[in-house]
Amino acid sequence: MASNMDGNQTHAASQLDAGALFVLKSKGSWFHCGYHLTTSIVAPALLSLPFAMGFLGWGSGVLCLLVAAVVTFYSYNLLSLVLEHHAMLGRRHLRFRDMANDILGPGWGRFYIASLQFTVCFGAVIGSTLLGGQSMKSLYLVEKPGGTMRLYEFVIIFGVLMLVLAQVPSFHSLRHINLVSLLLCLAYSACATAGSIHAGHSADAPPRDYSLPSKTADRVFGAFNAISIMATTYGNGIIPEIQATAAPPVTGKMFKGLCLCYAVVVSTFFSVAISGYWAFGNQSQSVILSNFVRKDGSTLVPRWFFIMTNVFAIVQLAAVAVVYLQPTNEVLETLISDPTKSQYSARNVVPRFISRSLAMAIATLIATMIPFFGDINAVVGAFGFLPLDFVVPAVFYNLTFTPSRRGVIFWLNSTIAIVFSLLSALGSVAAVRQIVLDSKTYKLFANL
Repeated sequence: MASNMDGNQTHAASQLDAGALFVLKSKGSWFHCGYHLTTSIVAPALLSLPFAMGFLGWGSGVLCLLVAAVVTFYSYNLLSLVLEHHAMLGRRHLRFRDMANDILGPGWGRFYIASLQFTVCFGAVIGSTLLGGQSMKSLYLVEKPGGTMRLYEFVIIFGVLMLVLAQVPSFHSLRHINLVSLLLCLAYSACATAGSIHAGHSADAPPRDYSLPSKTADRVFGAFNAISIMATTYGNGIIPEIQATAAPPVTGKMFKGLCLCYAVVVSTFFSVAISGYWAFGNQSQSVILSNFVRKDGSTLVPRWFFIMTNVFAIVQLAAVAVVYLQPTNEVLETLISDPTKSQYSARNVVPRFISRSLAMAIATLIATMIPFFGDINAVVGAFGFLPLDFVVPAVFYNLTFTPSRRGVIFWLNSTIAIVFSLLSALGSVAAVRQIVLDSKTYKLFANL
């Protein structure tokens, strides 16, 4: 009975528009949800965690990593429970904005949640494209020290690769790519950890300094900037869209997927953050792999090892970018595709190719213009991931299930919403301040 009801819900939801029908196909298992979750969370942005810890120090850094892990796992599970509840009532939500429309009303859903999600997802595509270009440039300089190719050229090369992958038709079609992505993130995280330990014990190990900025303002703003970076690293922003890929019945599938994902999260985030910060202290760069290269182009780790690690990261970045492109694809197909015709008809293929190519071209252009990966991480985290992944789930749960105000759940969720709303506001100020400071040093299309 429940299975038939869920199937009817999926059928009804899929007829809403071409975006739901073509991009958000509900055919996956909980394993597939786990693959999608892992790719959307465990991305090469985790290589910036030692950089974030440089603003916090040992105690605060490890504590923030732990708190972010616990709160995001809890928050994502809250969202999943809310989605399952509405599905049981006959309203299976396939998109974040649909969920918000039902709970908060169409105004909040369209202008707040939809805007936040677009900022988060498109910002992740831009950040992934930029990091892909930076990784490719690192390989180039190791092979050809003193080479004259500039960063924006590598970003464009990566953007062209992404333009091809952007044509993958649906979220469900990415399940095999995301399984490979899961294996790759384990591989380059292990390499980054081993490389940091090797570099830290080598005779040429750089001097380590774990001191925090001397000025109080720099220390405070740096801490909030670091929290924003961590929020981006743990951030997801597409839980409803991932749950939408699960075949009915959906009950319990996301929780299993989250358990698989967070087993990978814990093993990769903490190992990279702690080993990288131990090896390089507050000199950790925005991508820890950059610390493996000396100014003369030689490496602190074997050259083949450095190349292999970067290749693993570059390939997974492509999967991450194409996952976060899915909400944009869904919106575009809702606007330009005809659900009454085949997904692969000329009427739908041509507009889809043009719109997805244009979206990647815009993301690539922005990445070439503003090549500050750490700053992009902080801005996206403060403005998007903190409210969307830390605040909204607690609010949605309380509004949906109306737990007793005398109970622990209500006050726990309320505390999470209030604390992380404040952190979002303060993090936004810190992120903008950091961009202003960096703009005095760097220019558009800077060759970092």
